[in-house]
Order: sequence, then structure tokens, then C-alpha cells
Amino acid sequence: MQAPMELYQLEYFLETARQRNFTRAASRLHLAQAALSEQIRKLEVEFGTPLFHRGRRESTLTAAGETLRVHAEGLLERAEAARRAVQDVAGLRGGRLSVGAIPSVSACLLPGAIAEFRGKHPLVELALFEGTSEAVAQWVESGRVELGIVQLPTAGGRFEEHLLLTESFLALVPSAHPAARQQSISLAKLAREPFVLYKGRARDTALAACRAAGFEPRIACESSELETIRSLVGAGLGIALLPQLATRQGAANCTPLRLRGAPVERQVALLSRTGHPPSPGAAVFTRSVFAQCRAFGGVV
Repeated sequence: MQAPMELYQLEYFLETARQRNFTRAASRLHLAQAALSEQIRKLEVEFGTPLFHRGRRESTLTAAGETLRVHAEGLLERAEAARRAVQDVAGLRGGRLSVGAIPSVSACLLPGAIAEFRGKHPLVELALFEGTSEAVAQWVESGRVELGIVQLPTAGGRFEEHLLLTESFLALVPSAHPAARQQSISLAKLAREPFVLYKGRARDTALAACRAAGFEPRIACESSELETIRSLVGAGLGIALLPQLATRQGAANCTPLRLRGAPVERQVALLSRTGHPPSPGAAVFTRSVFAQCRAFGGVV
């Protein structure tokens, strides 16, 4: 069985075509003439036709050889381009990294990590996609994004979970609210208040916390936009229960309060696809995310 054609054989073929002489080509390639002739013979066997008109002083291409020359030059150019592209990615001098995250993380934790990554590796294109925890997990599993950041638990799938942080929920109240003068409050004390719910897993956590405190919250509004939640609370529309990350940046006319009693918490994890070693860019970005978590004080 004939071995498949190799790129080095095409390089030998092209050099022979350029030199129009096997002896000169072998010298340029630092090969014995017999070794070069054998590689050309293997190509001719593979294609089933002579590639050179062999003369005593000069060897010229046949019609088949001329056709192969055109394609061989293109193949070697593409192979070299692929080699350079791979080296650029490995050296973080190019390539693309796609990351998915839930909005509270992308807005409050990732900007620092992204700024650090882009400052060190400006030639790597970084794409950020926002979605629910379920959507981000699906993106990781399908390969749409290489890394995803979600609120646990996940439904399970072809991805690995790396715990990033455990954080508490706080009550965000209008600054004009009487409770705003306190540093902390029992969730049960807010049972009569209207609530502004942050959609996604944070909504589920907030509802479960209210029910555990003995009441069903009266919902004034729901939104998937963190800035909208803050604005509505600041306008006095209601109270919001938000993860601590989402309260780090001050919001106009809003005051965050710690919750007394049983802790209301969530766990945030970084997902990567099972069986796929991280790209160089993903490995570096992951370290930046963990560094941001350490600065936040929530790394487990």
C-alpha cells in the first residue's frame, strides 16, 4: 500500500522543478541524489503518471507535473500560513477567545479581568456573550464559547465546573426608605414591601429566601438588566435582593443592607468543556478571573 503524499515530498518536487536538474536540486536540499529520485518516484506512483521529462542535462515538467506545481505551491503556502497562525495563537499573538457569562458577573467581575488580559495580549480577539446560566452552560457544551461563568447548580453536561466564589445576597433599598439608616435588616421585616426581581438564577434564589423567611414576595417588576433594577429601586418602586457583586458599584439613591439570619448565598463557577484542554488564551484569562475573585474576597 502506497504511503500518502507528504508535504516534504512536495517541497522536494518544487525544488527539482525550479532547478530543472536532479543533481542540483539534491545539493540544494542537502540530500543524496538517489534519495531525491526515490521521493519523486513515489509521487509519480501515487499520481500514476510521470511528473518530469528526464534528460541527461535537464529535467522539465510534464503537463501533469506542471499541474501539480501550481497546486503544490498553494498547498505549501497554506501550510505555512497555518503554521504561523498556530504559533500566533500559542504565543498569544493572535486568535480568538469566546467567553459566556451571566450579566451580574460580566458587568461586575469581568471588566477587570478583560482589561488585564487585553493589556497584556492586545492581538487576541476576546468576545463576550451574556446569557442565563442555562444558556451559558449550553454554549460551553456546544463549543460556542470556550469558557462560561454561571450560578450553580447546573443541570450537568459535557463540561467541568471550577468554583470561583461564594457570595452573599444583600437587600438593595431606596435611600429614602427608613431601613436605609440601618446596616442590616431581617428579610422578614421586608415582607410588606414590593420587590423588584432580577431575572435568572438570582431570581430563584431571592424567591426561595423570601419563602424561607415566611412570605411570598409581592412583585412590582422584573428585569434582566442590572442597571434597570438599580434605577427602579432608586426611584422607590421596590426592594431588590441582589448578589453582593451586583451592589459593589454604587447606584444613585440606593442603599445596600446586609441580611440578618440564615445566610442567602450563591455559588458562581467557571465552566470549561470536558475533554478539551484550554487554549493558551483561555488559560491566561482563567488566571485573571481567579485573581479578580481573590480581590473581591469571594474565592473559596
